[in-house]
Amino acid sequence: MKFLLDTNVISEIRKRERAHPNVVMWVAQTPVKDIGTSVIVLAEIRRGIELKRRSDPGQAEGFDRWFAQMRTRLGDRVLTIDEPIAEAWARLSVPHPLPLIDGLLAATAKVHGLTLVTRNIADVARTGVSILDPFSSR
Repeated sequence: MKFLLDTNVISEIRKRERAHPNVVMWVAQTPVKDIGTSVIVLAEIRRGIELKRRSDPGQAEGFDRWFAQMRTRLGDRVLTIDEPIAEAWARLSVPHPLPLIDGLLAATAKVHGLTLVTRNIADVARTGVSILDPFSSR
């Protein structure tokens, strides 16, 4: 695995034909085995589905099916938060605090030597972690 996908990238991929063309192109050019994510991203997506369930249960059912398929395709390419990641997050968050989720994703990328693929460049740029914004025209 070389790339750690943030929630905004996975959500964009889900849009299929409505997805940003640069994201579509990046995904098409990147071997599946090189793409993974974090349990935090899965939690953010699950939370979004549960919020949607309150207003549109039918659409939430569709998201449930998509989530199950996406999770199956990811296989073992979902990283957990462990002690080294927690310590890296703490170091990256001083002296200027990072948003918790973005900071934990940056720490995960740092510990595992991955590139964080996100649209939230401003939130993690100062961490020194390798970052790629697939939405940009490059």
